[in-house]
Amino acid sequence: MLAVSAPAAPATTAALDGERPKARQTAEAPPETYVETRLFFGTERPDGGPDVTDRQFMAFVDRSVTPSFPAGLTVQDGRGQWRDANGTIERERSYELILLYPAGEARALDKKIERVRDAYKKAYGQESVARLDEPTLADF
Repeated sequence: MLAVSAPAAPATTAALDGERPKARQTAEAPPETYVETRLFFGTERPDGGPDVTDRQFMAFVDRSVTPSFPAGLTVQDGRGQWRDANGTIERERSYELILLYPAGEARALDKKIERVRDAYKKAYGQESVARLDEPTLADF
């Protein structure tokens, strides 16, 4: 599934030509290496049940994401499409969850991110929760 919008934060810029990402440097704090993980959650249920509502999704975030990522996260609404296991193009309302964390914590957080994906698939009968990881530089 693919979300439509993903604005970049003013302090981070991902290089499009394969070069190392660049970030604005300040006298107070030089940029640090981070990982930006984006998870894409569909809302239609393959079994034909009712779509996942905003209230249900935010309750899922509170229960399954926030305890592992209390420092912060971003949720964006999206519209996406993807080809399901039967070869059908599915278009649906979706959510994009963005996590930003120090690169040195990536290995430790990987299992927590996978638990979030598995929990959503199980709770809402989803075939998949897409994941995108990108290195970046950030300062706050």
